[in-house]
Amino acid sequence: MAWVYIPFGSILGPFIVWLMKRDEMPFVDECGRNCINFKISLMIYMMISAVLMLVGIGFLLIGVLAIVDIVFTIIAAMKASEGVSYKYPMTIKFLKPRS
Repeated sequence: MAWVYIPFGSILGPFIVWLMKRDEMPFVDECGRNCINFKISLMIYMMISAVLMLVGIGFLLIGVLAIVDIVFTIIAAMKASEGVSYKYPMTIKFLKPRS
């Protein structure tokens, strides 16, 4: 939940690691792209939820999105430790896989 303390913190960490290791390790490249796509998508969903706070439902959505972020990040970390690339649900593909 680095996004609470550092603006864009949950995107910066994976982005820096991905930039440093993407050319050396294809697995890190694939996992990094998936993670960054998910974090950017989640940030967009949080902004939409912030707007929806004006009608009340945004408060619930922000809580749900925070839990989703934690759960999916833990699942992805467990899959990566097994050598499997995790495809996050609810993700918009901003960074496309290399051809």
